[in-house]
Amino acid sequence: MARYTGPKSKIARKFGEAIFGDDKSFEKKNYPPGQHGNNRRRGKKSEYAIQLMEKQKAKYTYGILERQFRNIFTRANRSKGVTGEVLLQLCEARLDNVVYRLGISTSRRGARQLVSHRHITVNGEVVNIPSYTLNAGDVVGVREKSKSLQTIKDSLSANSSVYEWLNWNSEKMEGSFISVPERIQIPENIKEQLIVELYSK
Repeated sequence: MARYTGPKSKIARKFGEAIFGDDKSFEKKNYPPGQHGNNRRRGKKSEYAIQLMEKQKAKYTYGILERQFRNIFTRANRSKGVTGEVLLQLCEARLDNVVYRLGISTSRRGARQLVSHRHITVNGEVVNIPSYTLNAGDVVGVREKSKSLQTIKDSLSANSSVYEWLNWNSEKMEGSFISVPERIQIPENIKEQLIVELYSK
């Protein structure tokens, strides 16, 4: 199965929230897609359906496929701490997500492309694996040859987000992954406990 590249608004409408960022189409049609999308008389969802939808929302939000996501869950389940919280922390520590959070790209999809095309460095070395897991203290930067790319400049100039676990140096065009974020610091609206319950069946 290839990574999802279809209409993002349709997926956002399915979950009832703009999981891919600002979306004018979603604002106009804030109801599920399909012929009966605006018909509110829908049957009550089962517990399994609610859990499955939450897992799908997390996968689409971070751009992770099923096998990768299950591997991340297995890793989180084996580690110390609350499984659901560790699951989101591992997703946040992915290189493509940190590139997005630092504002080097306006979307996770774009961040993944920048990493794959060898525009991003970790601790001075080029890394082209989007799923690369960062550790506290790692420095993520833009490769010297890529600092003149207009898309990166535009993204950085438009970025106004600040995260406590990240530090950005605009002169060097690099940022530090200070620490793994606490659950309360992660802004994503994901009920991770439902995902844990789903995988634990």
